[in-house]
Amino acid sequence: MKRRVVVTGMGVVTSLSFKVDDLFDRLCAGESGVHPLRLFDSANYKVKFAGDIYDWDAGDYIDKKEIKRLDRFSQFALVAGVDAVNNSGLDFGREDSFRCGVILGSGIGGLQEIETQIERLLYKGPDRVSPLTIPKLMLNAAGGNLSIRYGLRGPNYTVATACASATNAIGDALKTIQYDDADVMITGGTEAAVTPMGVSGFQNMKALSTRNDEPCRASRPFDRDRDGFVISEGAGLLVLEELEHAKARGAKIYAEVLGFGASGDAGHITQPDERGDGAAKAMVNALRDSRLNPGDIDYINAHGTSTPLGDKAETMAIKSVFGEHARALKISSTKSQLGHTLGASGGIELIVSIKAMERSVIPPTINLETPDPDCDLDYTPNQPRECGVKVAMSNSFGFGGHNASVIVRQLLNGKA
Repeated sequence: MKRRVVVTGMGVVTSLSFKVDDLFDRLCAGESGVHPLRLFDSANYKVKFAGDIYDWDAGDYIDKKEIKRLDRFSQFALVAGVDAVNNSGLDFGREDSFRCGVILGSGIGGLQEIETQIERLLYKGPDRVSPLTIPKLMLNAAGGNLSIRYGLRGPNYTVATACASATNAIGDALKTIQYDDADVMITGGTEAAVTPMGVSGFQNMKALSTRNDEPCRASRPFDRDRDGFVISEGAGLLVLEELEHAKARGAKIYAEVLGFGASGDAGHITQPDERGDGAAKAMVNALRDSRLNPGDIDYINAHGTSTPLGDKAETMAIKSVFGEHARALKISSTKSQLGHTLGASGGIELIVSIKAMERSVIPPTINLETPDPDCDLDYTPNQPRECGVKVAMSNSFGFGGHNASVIVRQLLNGKA
């Protein structure tokens, strides 16, 4: 019999806020974390805006010497992870370290470090490449450093499924606890790909919006005039815990993680299945794993990237899974305000979904001004909506045809 798993801690790093409650407040106020690019000079770029965290300073969390040993994506994960652990009230000194682990997701990893060291190699020679290059750029560096921070010796690995990475990691962490391989897992995703190479690569494949004259209106999921996603960065980490373990220490429980589903498109390397069949299967699998019917879902935090093909495919997938109930569903896209944090997005968006349940408020999809006739569901346009949410689903779909969905429900005082 599968053990029950709950969320007891959450932490975020985003271009809009570094604190969970403040982030949710700002989302409901319709604020945007997208702005003219400030991390580097974008004069020669087709795309001149992003959700970059230009004022980043990890000094309150990480020693200055340690910061130099961490790529930006690992710094994000450590800060969000420390906040999540503090939020959970866990004292890992009292825990069996082999029963606590870390499973994180990242689509790209240490891209900033790769670019820095390639420049050194080309212009200064091989002897000037930093000996820290590999430990900083490797995808598993964020999770490895977080486990070292807390001395966690349980399951520890990193998932790389592009924009589905965080949600896949959360699904794996869920199963690790369900099947008694751990009692506590830190999970979620982190990404720092707003770099010259990152922006160049995405813009040249025509994946990004080019609405340079109005950056904060560029991410417009499900809108007829959407023209691509907005690249962003950040992290969203959660503490998952076995229910009885959490209750025994008197933890505050934010939600129960009911189930997870995944699938593959096996089609194009970057384009989604036009009918959304793969996305639909992930949602069906999540429902089956949760032992729920489609009508049990109140809210979907959509993948909703603001791409012409992606938003339409997700709409078709939701209709195929939920049938008539699709019209009653409340749906919104956090990416309308934060941009697309790639491999971190699923962690951030699950946290937003949990806050929506806690506050009984659906955050809006901003910039939805002219609805696309092919995207004709209730996407909560432009204004938040007070609405009770007992069960929520969060969707993530990534390049490579990776699809993942996770379902959470309210669980107050340890009672379903």
